[in-house]
Amino acid sequence: MESLMQLMAVVPGVFSVLAELSGNIHVGLAATGAGIGVGLVGAKAAEAVGRNPGAQGQIMTIGIIFAALAEGLIFIAIFLGKAGG
Repeated sequence: MESLMQLMAVVPGVFSVLAELSGNIHVGLAATGAGIGVGLVGAKAAEAVGRNPGAQGQIMTIGIIFAALAEGLIFIAIFLGKAGG
């Protein structure tokens, strides 16, 4: 940690660059997490339908709801990014 602080003191523009980047990093991480979440929901829904084809309608409904909740993270992250900056 001490060496990191010495590096920050040597390079004067590092803090301004980090300040510019930090406003957008959380949006990218939220998009990545939402993409992974939607992929997992789709994979598990397909697996569930393969195991019980009779419940396809209920599984699809639940899958769509959970996929929408996962994608909602992106909108929350964008809103927080705009409100903070």
